[in-house]
Parts: sequence; C-alpha cells; structure tokens
Amino acid sequence: MANLREISRRMTSISSTMQVTRTMEMISTARIRKALERAEQAAPYKDAITNMLANVASAGLDDEQPLLIRHIAERNVLFIIVASDRGLAGGFNVLQQRAVEREMAALRARGISSSVITCGRKPTEYFAYRKIDPAMSFVGISSEPTMDEADRIASYVMDGYVSGKIDRVMLLYWHARNRVDQEQVTEQLLPITRERLMMPNKPRTHEALSAVEHELYSDYRFEPSAGEVLGYLMPAYFRTVIYHALLDSAAAEHAARRRAMQSATDNAKDVLGRLGRTYNRERQGAITTELNEIIGGASALEDY
Repeated sequence: MANLREISRRMTSISSTMQVTRTMEMISTARIRKALERAEQAAPYKDAITNMLANVASAGLDDEQPLLIRHIAERNVLFIIVASDRGLAGGFNVLQQRAVEREMAALRARGISSSVITCGRKPTEYFAYRKIDPAMSFVGISSEPTMDEADRIASYVMDGYVSGKIDRVMLLYWHARNRVDQEQVTEQLLPITRERLMMPNKPRTHEALSAVEHELYSDYRFEPSAGEVLGYLMPAYFRTVIYHALLDSAAAEHAARRRAMQSATDNAKDVLGRLGRTYNRERQGAITTELNEIIGGASALEDY
C-alpha cells in the first residue's frame, strides 16, 4: 500500500505540473500571432532603409562617413545578445549565451578584448554570474520591446565605433520564421559588410537577410548631397535594424516557449500513462494478495 500511495502522489504532482505547462502553452500560442505581426510589419521598413543605405553608400563616401570605415586593427569587439526575461523556452536563451561566451573566450585567447550588451534578464544574470558586467543591460521588456531601447543601443554602438573604443559589433538573436520554426541569427552591424551595402532583389518575407540574394544598384542622384543624406540615414538605419531584431526575438521567444511547453505536456502525459499502468498492476497485485490471505485464513478455520 505504501508503494500505491507513493505512485498516487507522483501522479497528482505530475498532473498539477501538466496543468501549468498546458496553460503556459496556451498563453504563448495566443501571444505568438501578435508578436509575429509586429515583426512582419517592421520588416518592410527595415528592408527599405537598408536599400536606401545601399544606394547612398554606393556613391563612394567611405572616406567621409566614419561609420563606414573599417578599423585597421581589431582590439575591441561588442556583442549584442537579444534573449528573454523568462526561461522555460528550451534552448532559446542557453544557446545564444554559450555561443557568445565561446566567442569571447576565443577573442581573449587572441589578445582581443570584448564586451556585451544584454537584452533580457536571463543573459544579464548569466554573464553577471560569470563576472562579466554588461556594458548595457535591459530587463523586463523582452516580450514588448520599445524603440527607446533600440535607440539607446544604437547610440552607444555608433559613439563607441566612431571614437575607436569598439572595432566590431555583432548582433545575435533568434529569427521567427513562423509559429513553429526559429533560426539563430548572427549579424555583423559594424563595420558594415558588403552584403549590407547591397539591395535585396525581392521583398523579404520570413527569411533572414543573410538568406536573400543581393544585387548592387548605384545609379542615383541625391539632394542636397549624398553625404548629408547619409549622415541622417545612418542613425535611423541602426535603430531600425536593432529594433527589428528585438521584435523578431520576441516572436521567436513565444514560439520557442510554446514548443517547449507542448513537449513538456506531452512528456507528462506519457509519464502519467506509465504510472497509471504501474498503479493498476500494483493495485491488482495487492488485491490478489489480500484475497489469497482471506482464502488461506478461511481454509485454516475449516481445518480447525
């Protein structure tokens, strides 16, 4: 009977956990659609401003715009990691964090210093535990990112690159392809690569920018001047790219959590099924034992 009580307690505990995971799955499912719509609505603007940057930069202004100049030596690298405030999302946070940590260790071995900007409570706590203080950190808004967050990051990145304190900037986030699939994205913000200075051949839907073929178009005239236009365009470009990464990551977070909670719910059902069969076998065995004892006692009384 003690074994039956233990099995019953385990089944009750697992049932309670399954109710929690099912509820979290339903909440994430309800939030995915809105988050995906926000990311998809921002994507055309990001592509348009990227195209504009390509047109202006192709006018041969590399020497006039410090944000387009590649530094001779790489001494400091900045990583912008976009993750989440909450866990229970599978490898959503861990994979990004470990990838940045490995890259920082590799740079350290080469004598190159590195720093990190964390967007989300999980990566902030992860690096703080490892004695790595983020240059900037944002918590509490991973599900609902704001343009103010993107503006602060963009300003820090541009000021650091122009002053020479930062030589390369990498942006890491999860791209939500749809409600089910996500892919890990690593993009180089600075120095701006040739891929960034080329226009997409076709409008982008669910593909990451690196997955789209590109072609360069440069036959344009600018008023008042290409250099002045570029000066206004660069800050807007960085704000837009970073903000879209935040929105994309928010959608991917909900999708990853829904999938993780669905998997947890399915596993709980399987465990409950196995425990139920074990409980029935133990109960049947206990009943059989009790019947044998009763029959044995009755036979002993008859013999007496």
